[in-house]
Amino acid sequence: MRWLATLALGLVALQVAAFVITNPRFEWDVVARYFLAPSVLAGLGMTIMLTLIAMFTGSVIGTVTAVVLMSDYSPGRWVASAYLWFFRGTPVLIQLIFWYNLAYLMPTISIGLPFAPPWTTWQTNDVITPMLAAVLGLGLAEGAYMTEIVRAGLLSVDPRQRDAARTLGMTPRQSFFRIVLPQAMRFIIPPTGNQVIGMAKATSLVSVIAMNDLLHSVQLIYNRTYEVIPLLIVAVLWYLVLITLLYVFQSRLERRYSRGQRWTTAGRSASRTSAPRADS
Repeated sequence: MRWLATLALGLVALQVAAFVITNPRFEWDVVARYFLAPSVLAGLGMTIMLTLIAMFTGSVIGTVTAVVLMSDYSPGRWVASAYLWFFRGTPVLIQLIFWYNLAYLMPTISIGLPFAPPWTTWQTNDVITPMLAAVLGLGLAEGAYMTEIVRAGLLSVDPRQRDAARTLGMTPRQSFFRIVLPQAMRFIIPPTGNQVIGMAKATSLVSVIAMNDLLHSVQLIYNRTYEVIPLLIVAVLWYLVLITLLYVFQSRLERRYSRGQRWTTAGRSASRTSAPRADS
């Protein structure tokens, strides 16, 4: 049966390869011409920058929110829970459009005390640029998902580790950053890597608010040349290159943070093996 499945898979692969190579509508010459076009590379750079900024924003928000949810401060837990409920329950695309059109709801942004004259005021359109709208939309949504990832990682650490840190005279902050967080990282890194990969693809949503990311850059070209399919292939190829590099980086990072766990497991196995048996 296996050779039949292998033969069938080989025939399907040959059919797909023949379709991709021989179909002239793919216009591979157009793909080659625009693959390294300056505007496309600029859009790729914007996609990478948005991915990094949004993930950094989301990671910081997620870490803070996770700590608040695990604390005994009830008002903070209520606010954190409301944040998770809202930003995990609404599509990222709607959030991006909302932030981009915030000036309709708030023509000006003011700083001051409630019910008192503002200290300073700005026009909302001057503050909420497409770049800031993209960072807010992607970062706040990512923070909601990173909260659960970070919280799961922190809960995976044995509570006795915190007790031991307090016994050694560490403050709660020292205990968190020196003891708890390093151990939790091996549980946080794998799903965070998946979130980075998802974020790299989610940045394509910012094209709806006129951000010149990778997708928007090829859209500007095919709106002018009407070569839709080859330009979309250019975007697909660059996304595949970017995602592949992220996969490689994630794998190396996972191996680094799981090194201590492997050593611990090996030590425990050796201890059990070398332990003398009790006489019956």
